[in-house]
Amino acid sequence: MRGVGDDLRIGERVAFYRGRRGMSQRMLGDLVGRSEDWVSKVERGARELRRIDVITELSRALRVEIGDLLGQPVLVETEQQDDDVPAIRDALMTPRRLSRTLFKSRTAARNVIAAEHAARLVEHGWFDYQHGKLSQVISNLPRLINTAQDLEDSATDSARTGWAISARTHHLAATTLSKIGEADLAWIAAERAMYAADESDDPLVLASAARAATHALLASGRFDDAVELGNTAAEWMRPQLASDDPVALSLLGMLRLRTAVAAARRHDRGATTDLIARAERAARRLGGDANYWQTGFGPTNVELHRLSTRLDLGDVDHVVEFGPRVNADNLPAERRVSHMIDVARALSLVARDDDSLRWLLDAEMIAPNLVRHNPVVRETVKALYQRSAASRGAALTPLGGLAERCRALL
Repeated sequence: MRGVGDDLRIGERVAFYRGRRGMSQRMLGDLVGRSEDWVSKVERGARELRRIDVITELSRALRVEIGDLLGQPVLVETEQQDDDVPAIRDALMTPRRLSRTLFKSRTAARNVIAAEHAARLVEHGWFDYQHGKLSQVISNLPRLINTAQDLEDSATDSARTGWAISARTHHLAATTLSKIGEADLAWIAAERAMYAADESDDPLVLASAARAATHALLASGRFDDAVELGNTAAEWMRPQLASDDPVALSLLGMLRLRTAVAAARRHDRGATTDLIARAERAARRLGGDANYWQTGFGPTNVELHRLSTRLDLGDVDHVVEFGPRVNADNLPAERRVSHMIDVARALSLVARDDDSLRWLLDAEMIAPNLVRHNPVVRETVKALYQRSAASRGAALTPLGGLAERCRALL
């Protein structure tokens, strides 16, 4: 685990890291443009931190990662009680990645599986991810990454399929690692995805890899960089859009949506609105909800991101009113659950605790790991639990059970 355990509230983590840095509450407040009283209330839990951009400012002032303040676990418990994140780290940081020349003889001796079979395995991985099966994805990623590296080593100038498969594999790794709070490893995987995409000489593969990189940048709190990358990749795709290719439209749309999230998290309302509108135009050109290259892109996903960015911008009442009205049943489980978590968080922020809990429990039924290992869920459940009578008695209630499964009990 990172410096502080998961049992602390976010305000208590702020207090811990502030003390470790030798800062007073006034000093921290000055660094983030807030009052000493504001810092005191945050640390005591009297004021909730609603906006991710404020959490990002605090993390920078305290010189820690966002995940340190959110209490994200580095290691994930799976249904099998295995933990394959160290194996993913080993696969990403294997010495043979440092020099193909030095390790060429060892690579040549390995049995490289056929590219077609490797491609199918990667697509199965994406299928599992979209259906919320994080345990399965994490378990399979070390082998997929090793296979991708073998394909890179055996690729030729005339046969670049291996590079494209590697890009898709490392994109999957980056996205999954971002989801579970492994921001540093996600960045390594995203960089590998971008490098392999460059080598594939396929503009759609490169656009998809850029989407992975925006995920990694968002996980690290580098919102300005995420906006720049997303906009650059979207403009670079212009030649691919002339024929209204559905794959290109879907990738463009997701780039716009991920960039909109980055803009919202740096609290740029104008840029967020513009990027959502651009994504909406791509969705209209696409003609409906689809799942090209596991994007889940279409009008419904645009609406989910519109609501998510409004929540990041602080428009809680808007999300409370309109969030429950969106029917996302036709989207992959990962997208549906992310939306349900957004609605639950908004409901919690207006103290509609019973409704918030119901949304979280419904989301958990769809994809347990996506809920139980989500830092936003953990903070929401802690807030619900503290306000509940259950916090003064036995935990044998639906809320108490969820708190225990999310490791949110204080």
